[in-house]
Amino acid sequence: MPIVDKYGQGIQIAALTDQPDAGKLAKDIVDTIAQRSLLRFASASARAATLVGDASPVEGMISWLLDINRFDLFDGTSWVTISTGASAWTTISLASGFTQNGNSNGTLQYRLLNISGEESLQLRGSVNRTSYPSSPPSSYVINSTALPSAVRPSTLRTVLMPVSDISSDRIALKLDVQTDGYLQVYGFSSGVKPPWIGFNGVIVSL
Repeated sequence: MPIVDKYGQGIQIAALTDQPDAGKLAKDIVDTIAQRSLLRFASASARAATLVGDASPVEGMISWLLDINRFDLFDGTSWVTISTGASAWTTISLASGFTQNGNSNGTLQYRLLNISGEESLQLRGSVNRTSYPSSPPSSYVINSTALPSAVRPSTLRTVLMPVSDISSDRIALKLDVQTDGYLQVYGFSSGVKPPWIGFNGVIVSL
């Protein structure tokens, strides 16, 4: 009868007393090792199409998705993200009236961030605004083009963000990261006309 590996991983190894069968010997070893190694798939849909029937995922499996550069772990019920590859910063196109690098804090950019398996949107940089109407609207949309669907939150996310205390009665405004991919800042008034608005440290769950 087959013996198992000394590491307790359930790898079946034919004993010398077993009937010779090279095909079964190779399959028993390869199939067991494969499910315990890093599985690579083109996408989550390709993974789902492959891991079916007697090849269904088992608890502890780890896979790498090539299209989004992500490690996933199967926890016995579902695939859970455990890490992503490097996610490049992408510059956000600004709405009319705003320019980049407010207060020398850099260009307004975003990236996809993974924290303990939870995908989030991270922002950095700052924007300028050199002039406002005498009675500005209460809010402004900052970006001229919506963020891609991959970094849009499933529900509205509201956070505080710093602004200049010059020409402003407030040093923080409210940012709504909207489900349509637009960044809307609230709190402007005749006494709140900050020359720069900061986005450093803004992280919202998707």
